Formats: sequence, C-alpha cells, structure tokens
Amino acid sequence: MTEWYNKLTAYFPAREMKSKHHMQALFMEKAELYKREEGPEYILVYLEKEDYIFIDYVLVSGKHRGNGMGSMLINRLKKKGKPIILEVEPITPNDPDTKKRVIFYEKNSFKKASSIVYQRLHAVTNELNEMDIFYWAPNRKNEAWVFEKMKEIYEQVHTYRAADFYGKPVQEVSEVLCYENGSYRAAK
Repeated sequence: MTEWYNKLTAYFPAREMKSKHHMQALFMEKAELYKREEGPEYILVYLEKEDYIFIDYVLVSGKHRGNGMGSMLINRLKKKGKPIILEVEPITPNDPDTKKRVIFYEKNSFKKASSIVYQRLHAVTNELNEMDIFYWAPNRKNEAWVFEKMKEIYEQVHTYRAADFYGKPVQEVSEVLCYENGSYRAAK
C-alpha cells in the first residue's frame, strides 16, 4: 500500500517530503480534495479545489522520462479547466535536474511567479526549503491571485495537522510566503 511513498522518498529530497502519516491523513481526511493517481511508470499527487489544482508531487520513473508521460499527466489536469499551481526547486548548478524540471514546466506553458518568495524550514530535517512557484491558467490570473492560493495550500496541505505528525508548531504562513511587488512586501 505504501510503495508509492517509497518511490517518492527515493526521488525527492527529504526537505521536500511530508511524512507518510501526514500524507495518509490528507488522503483519508481530505479524500475529496487530496488525490493520488499512479501507474507503473508514474505517481501524481494533487489537491483539487473548486477554482484551482495544486500539484504536490509528480514523479515519472527514470526510464519513462523524456517520452511525453509527464506532459500527458499535466495535460490531463489542464483538461479540467482550472489553474494549476506547483512548486519547483530553483535552478542550481550542482543539480542539473533542476534546470530540466524548469524547462519541462516552461515547455508545458507554466510561468514562474517571480513576485512570490517561498522559504520554509522542514519540520523534521530543519533544512531550509526554498521553492519557486510556477502556475498555468486557462484564463488570465495574476501573481497576487497565485499568492493567495499559495497561502491556502500552505495551510491546507503543507501544515495540515502538522503539529500532530511532527510534534512541534509549524511556521506561520507569513513567515514562509511573501509577495514582493516593487517596494511592496506583504509578509516577513
């Protein structure tokens, strides 16, 4: 039953992972919203709200990368007609896959929300996890809209019952997300 979790932890860095119990609680307690699709070559985990989709994890196994499987999964979600938001590791020279991921999302018409800064400490590893926010929308959406949805995502997914699972209080949304527009800064 948890082979999907083992595949995710084998691929994603610990600072990006939720605990197995945290994810199982999301699947059970938010079953109508937090979903997992999987096949032998992929795992897709996402939150589907009435007005947007947040992709939490998408994994295409190594031997199937580069053959269109990832784009097919993204296009399947796009057909729902809702904006899609996701987090992407910033490009770093010591990890060439980071550039490949950004190119993949840009090729699939995602745009980086440059006004949004997202940095949080992982509840277990205490590592700083800095992510770029990318989004796609069938109708025009601005980065302020994306920022408001990211605050919801942080509270409804990333910190959902987190104190129960990690034994300590989580960072407030104002500590991890900020919206910078010129001289305006919305959070700490």
